[in-house]
Amino acid sequence: MANVLVDLDVESLAPEVHKENKPDFSSTRKLYSYVKKRTFAAFVASKKFPPTCENTSPTLWLCCGQSFKEPSSIHKHVSNSHASEIHQLTTETLDVMLRQAHSEDSMEEPINDESTDISSWIPDTSHVQEDDLIKGPGEVLLYYCYCRLNDPQMICQWQKELCSKFHMTGKVRVATEGINGTVGGTKTATNLYVKAMLSHPSFKIMQVHDFKKSEGGAECFSDLKVGVYKEIVPMGVDPDIISYRLAGIHLEPEEFHKEVKAFVENQSSISDTILLDCRNFYESKIGQFDQCLAPDIRKFSYFPDYVEKNLDLFRDKKVLMYCTGGIRCERGSAYLRSKNICKEVYQLKGGIHKYLEQFPDGFYRGKLFVFDERYAIAFNEDIISECRYCSCPWDQYQLCSTDFCCQLVLSCATCRERGLTACCPVCQAKEQNHSDVSSDGLPRREECECTMSRPRIPKDTL
Repeated sequence: MANVLVDLDVESLAPEVHKENKPDFSSTRKLYSYVKKRTFAAFVASKKFPPTCENTSPTLWLCCGQSFKEPSSIHKHVSNSHASEIHQLTTETLDVMLRQAHSEDSMEEPINDESTDISSWIPDTSHVQEDDLIKGPGEVLLYYCYCRLNDPQMICQWQKELCSKFHMTGKVRVATEGINGTVGGTKTATNLYVKAMLSHPSFKIMQVHDFKKSEGGAECFSDLKVGVYKEIVPMGVDPDIISYRLAGIHLEPEEFHKEVKAFVENQSSISDTILLDCRNFYESKIGQFDQCLAPDIRKFSYFPDYVEKNLDLFRDKKVLMYCTGGIRCERGSAYLRSKNICKEVYQLKGGIHKYLEQFPDGFYRGKLFVFDERYAIAFNEDIISECRYCSCPWDQYQLCSTDFCCQLVLSCATCRERGLTACCPVCQAKEQNHSDVSSDGLPRREECECTMSRPRIPKDTL
């Protein structure tokens, strides 16, 4: 299938597609014309450069390696060169609208009904001993689900009450586009949590295997943080502009393994493939796939700028993307596809976590970084990183000892005994009794050797 660069939020196309006033789908010509106009406009809008600027009227459109300065010229180009894609997008959007209309008819009660009682989605735990929710073997769950949530505030409140009842800690992000969470508790608690998630009508598309599990528990997080956000993974691009629906082709771990195997074996010849790690630099530093391209970026919100700065790197390439659990690839691959420069864009379904469950001794070597107090989990014995100070093999992160520095440091046990506990010499030289609040009462923003010496958006070469 040809690259699909733009998708529409079909639930907000027009009032006539809402449940209370559905159109007569037996005659769709008028609706098709309307959707086609919206699709065409969204397609053209995706070509604006830069695409993420707000309240600014772009004067340039980029498409098929050409630049267009006038609206009429880009409109003519899209009409002549992308007619089949516009038709395909329009047809697919209409199909989704039909399915959603049918689905809405079959729903007994919408989740955002004001009469919905959150307590009705809290499982009965009268058969469970309270100690089983507090003591005993534990684990950490990692999951996400892209789905339309009409009332994210209600889902947020439900999650708070659910986790509190099960004595679970962690972080959960909720948005109209879905939910993203990593939570820890006893295995009794996590099993109840998964059942509660799967029984909720908003998340009926989820399955048990969508929850990645690892050893841990409530102690892996300092507290419970649940909030409503614009994005469930912070890429910094409006999800209405670059939707998860535009994501690359999902490959099961077995398929991805075969692709990586072919890529590694063919490295001696000129390759048209890029194995792209879309995580942050400190994650790929302690674990990555063999011969991958690992951008030196500090936040996922830098990824769009990284793509913009390295368009030629991806031009006419087949891209194999991966991240921890798959969620960053959903938006990252969608953004990359929106540039219309790659031959193909694939992503690892379930992320590194699912891959390592099946291939602990596969092509991913080293630790898997996780965003909790464990910092990393191991599936193999390899250590690919080294101590910041003596260069011995080391992959156990700790926070920089300078109070107001949030950098992670790799300092081995021997070096830490010598007092080398900071992320860099600049921080190491600072007095340890400095306050983490500046004179104006605001938190200090650390600017040390680590942050100052690293380009915000690197220019990469293969």
